[in-house]
Amino acid sequence: MSAHIVIVLILTPFVLAFVYAGIHEYLRYKSEGKATYGLVFDEETGTSYVTGIGDEDEAFDPEEFDPADYNDPEIADESKT
Repeated sequence: MSAHIVIVLILTPFVLAFVYAGIHEYLRYKSEGKATYGLVFDEETGTSYVTGIGDEDEAFDPEEFDPADYNDPEIADESKT
């Protein structure tokens, strides 16, 4: 196999995923309009992730983040015993 074929075979899944995501976002934009994306913090799990944010919701501000607010399930379990 030539090097060009190997490179094409390696890159094809990534290109297809990128094209699919672009088409999906374009169709969403055409049907729903402009979206606001932002970082959302889940206090239950202590994780943050990027998602669409509604007009009434507020995005996660890293400047206001306090790691002490995290609800650690292991600590909660220990306090029950």
